[in-house]
Amino acid sequence: MDVFKHGELDEFVPWHDEEGEIINASDGGMIYVDGVYHWYGLALRPLPFAGDGKGGQTTTTGVVMYASKDLYHWRYEGVILPCSADPASDLYAPMRFERPKIIYNEKTEKYVLWCHFVKYPGDHGFTEGTAEAGVAVCDTVNGRYEWLGYTRPIDDKGLVRDCTVYKDRDGSAYFIYDRQVGEDRCQHIVKLSEDYLSFTSQYRRLDKAFWREAAALVYRDGYYYMITSGLTSWAANQAKYFRAKELFGPWEDMGDPCVGDDTHTTFHSQSTYIFKVEGKEDLYIHMAERHNTDNFERCSYIWLPIDFHEDHTMSLTYRKEWKI
Repeated sequence: MDVFKHGELDEFVPWHDEEGEIINASDGGMIYVDGVYHWYGLALRPLPFAGDGKGGQTTTTGVVMYASKDLYHWRYEGVILPCSADPASDLYAPMRFERPKIIYNEKTEKYVLWCHFVKYPGDHGFTEGTAEAGVAVCDTVNGRYEWLGYTRPIDDKGLVRDCTVYKDRDGSAYFIYDRQVGEDRCQHIVKLSEDYLSFTSQYRRLDKAFWREAAALVYRDGYYYMITSGLTSWAANQAKYFRAKELFGPWEDMGDPCVGDDTHTTFHSQSTYIFKVEGKEDLYIHMAERHNTDNFERCSYIWLPIDFHEDHTMSLTYRKEWKI
């Protein structure tokens, strides 16, 4: 693959690794280390198994990783956070390490992975183990991560749904998630401890981002930008982005960033992550996923360059294919 191929808005275009296997890295992210991009995500299953919905949105494999120097050609690096065959383990499969995100801590020299953790059989719920923040750690970016357990930020009442992790310019890190208490669901930002392995008491509720999930953040030219999705389960919906000068806000509702999206479905996809292309002064890629609920192993990936404008707004324009 020498271009990013997306096809028509209703297509599922498979991306393949160097061995010709379908890349299966759902709702993950990207981290750049020593000249190499590492793309990671949850390895989903191809057929209906345990778990709600009709697809295989649970995993019996775990979190996997791929490596590339050019963002086009990907080498499979293997499983970095595996499931377990032991029924007594937190990680007994099928389960979910949903929306895994990795950041590096310079002080501890550790790579830290946070995710939305859902224990066996992988169904979202309201009881302990079904709506948590899970954490794992590793000495190397592509090594075997050690599972440290799960918890809930702020208090035990707040269920954890979709989440991401953001590392700020000063090295501090934040867990951003869709927090649910009863019928109330809203984005919250919680500051992580200095080692990134636990939560501090510093947090904010983002009132503007009510009933939103799937946050992806980026900082540019004095503003933080956060792209989000609505809450419609696996059905694609209209994106909305928010803007703030400080991470804890106040945040402004900036509307839909998608240009020409007549279907109001974020081009039939959902936000996953935003990363900067190294060596390019102002090129940021918005990663999204087109969920294939008939066969989750064959979801497709929608990577689009973000257009930033002089008035500190941003937009996304669909391209059937493009190259850097």
